[in-house]
Amino acid sequence: MSQALEIQFEAIYARAPTASATVPGRVNLIGEHIDYHGGTVLPITLDKTVTVVVAPNDAPSHRIRSEGYEDESVRVVNEPASGDWSDGVMGALAKAGELGWIRGGFDVLVSGNIPGGAGVSSSAALITAVLRAARAHGKAEMDQKTLALKAREVENDYIGVPCGIMDQMAVGLAGAGEALALDTVSLETEVITIPDGWRFVTVHSGVSRKLTDGRYEARFIECKDAATALEAEYLCRAELGDIAALPDPLKARARHVITEHQRTLAAIEALKRGNAEAFGGLMIESHASYAGDFAASTPEIDALTKDAVALGALGSRLTGGGFGGCTVSLVMADKVDGWLEALLARHPKAWLV
Repeated sequence: MSQALEIQFEAIYARAPTASATVPGRVNLIGEHIDYHGGTVLPITLDKTVTVVVAPNDAPSHRIRSEGYEDESVRVVNEPASGDWSDGVMGALAKAGELGWIRGGFDVLVSGNIPGGAGVSSSAALITAVLRAARAHGKAEMDQKTLALKAREVENDYIGVPCGIMDQMAVGLAGAGEALALDTVSLETEVITIPDGWRFVTVHSGVSRKLTDGRYEARFIECKDAATALEAEYLCRAELGDIAALPDPLKARARHVITEHQRTLAAIEALKRGNAEAFGGLMIESHASYAGDFAASTPEIDALTKDAVALGALGSRLTGGGFGGCTVSLVMADKVDGWLEALLARHPKAWLV
């Protein structure tokens, strides 16, 4: 348990917390918007984390504080989502209650440095951290894959974001210096060590976004409609030649999903072989598809990825749910410092995550 956060909790609530958990953020190297269509994805964890400490309060309400917000959020137990920043905590506590890990109201203190609205899974990390802390409080047993599925249920059913399983699996299973190849149908995973000399650098574009603003859901529905029209159980597994009869924008969305899955499988093989040039080329192709066929980029991000490559990155792409957030670039370790300095000089609103 974080000693500093435990002391802070005691100062606020006049008692010690009963459990805590720390979970990292994640960045997806390639494989965007395919984790809910049967695709394989390739995320890594970040060195940014979120920590939560919890204790029961013998009240009918949860009291939730975060170092990122001035005011405490007081919410009635099992209250529905309201659009408040504390919805992720509320949904996770409700799920923990369903599982029998906790009972009644809880006090929760949140601390972390994962940027929100950046496409690096701040929401999945927070929900997972609360579930892990509740699991510890209840002295319950649940493996990480099953807990990841419960965290996804919170996102889907409580918050209302139709996300796939990638984020929750990534923050729960990958370690530092490792990429997680995840088959989102079978949930089979393979941990791949990132080669020496490779650096994946995450840069925030300066453009934030919110997945609940409707655009993410719109793409989800378009892809689902495309799969229905193609009579495909999983859009990723459909044949590219079959999309010709689809109307736009369904054709474009389907083309992105199908080809992005193919690129991800190729990227996994390039990573295993240590072929940085091939991997970087696939990242560039991925961004072009994400910006074009999926229409989920922004002018600022397009310029950022273009300049990243021009300045020496082997590949660069928008990562996360789209419409803002972060880019991830593959840069060789001996070039990172000069490359980053030059990139940020051209894009003063951008910053290193």
